[in-house]
Amino acid sequence: MKILVIQQKMIGDVLTSSILFNALREKYADAHLDYLINEHTFAVVENNPFIDNFIFFTKKEEDSIKALFKLANSVKNTNYDIVIDVYSKFSSNLISWYSGAKIRISKYKWYTSLIYTNTIKESSIAKTNAGLAIENRLQMLEPILKENSRIFKPAIHLKNEELINAKAFLETHNINLEHPIIMISVLGSGDNKTYPLPYMAKLIDVIVEKTNAQLLFNFIPKQEPDAKEVYNLCKESTRKKIYFDAYGKNLREFLSITQHCNALIGNEGGAVNMAKALSIPTFTIFSPWIQKDAWNMFEDGETNISIHLEDVKPEHYLGKSYKEMKKISEQLYNEFSPDQIIPKLNKFLKKF
Repeated sequence: MKILVIQQKMIGDVLTSSILFNALREKYADAHLDYLINEHTFAVVENNPFIDNFIFFTKKEEDSIKALFKLANSVKNTNYDIVIDVYSKFSSNLISWYSGAKIRISKYKWYTSLIYTNTIKESSIAKTNAGLAIENRLQMLEPILKENSRIFKPAIHLKNEELINAKAFLETHNINLEHPIIMISVLGSGDNKTYPLPYMAKLIDVIVEKTNAQLLFNFIPKQEPDAKEVYNLCKESTRKKIYFDAYGKNLREFLSITQHCNALIGNEGGAVNMAKALSIPTFTIFSPWIQKDAWNMFEDGETNISIHLEDVKPEHYLGKSYKEMKKISEQLYNEFSPDQIIPKLNKFLKKF
């Protein structure tokens, strides 16, 4: 049996959807399991023992309909028995249709339902602390498993060599692995997913004051000016505890460094999901327009804690959709002041 799972785009989505392979391998031990993902997301699923092969969706397919059809034909020639389209956008719709698979599964959308043999209506209320992102993905397996899958947690598989190199990297930067190290997800993937920089600086001051931990900043090269701005907004005593130049130059390096950290604190997004997959405690600040129930995976109030503006000012959300809130995210962020976060953050910091 050959099964293809399609999950394009974001790193957090690709990591989260990888749990489908745990469930599929448990049910179909001898099946050939392939994963179609964007090329830049490979690092979070590299070495996954449940996945046999990766198919990469590149910029070429993104920019050229001709290249997309070529990829779709390649998938068709593989003769998959089952295609599970988690992404469910035009490109994956086309690939699923062309695949010719006897069973094609995706989320329900009235305008694409004819492409698939089975469609799943996503739940809006989580039943477990795994969260909707996990539960709705596992729900896609019901047509073939004929039962509810047990819950699986995403996992990242690092090599021992990578961990050794990360340890040496940290020691080279004079970081003491015997003392607490906290990774700060200082910026989100965009402005509307980034806690205001002056507010973040105040939270970082609190983290150092309460823990005296060594801090690392997580950011990508183009975000360095904003990360530096947060650094400069921190107190001088805080800046002495921030190792600004000690950051991974690629995603695997970031993962290996994070594995040596005692916690990750900051903006909701891929970094938080990766830390959870590494079993690193997390404190997450949600953007005001992101549905917390969907992405507060495995929150338990102790190891993984999160906070959302809706938790402290629910009146803002009465009769409004998250889509509406996205349009005024900057205004809402400004109302999400540090003093509303610090009490919950302090509870999390007691373990350090």
